Amino acid sequence: MKLFYIKRETRTENRFSPKMGRLITRVTYIKRYLLGIPLKTLHKYRETYYGEIKNEDDCHLYI
Repeated sequence: MKLFYIKRETRTENRFSPKMGRLITRVTYIKRYLLGIPLKTLHKYRETYYGEIKNEDDCHLYI
């Protein structure tokens, strides 16, 4: 087992965009792990309907 490793995980989340309204999208997280414990999220992004890759700061979640 490695001491440090990087793992990519994709999950479905609810997002809200002021222009589009509620959006259910797949969000990909790239995280750094130490012995199986997540240390830091290095990057998170989502893919749009048209195939563009967007940073997660563009879309906010309101509960």
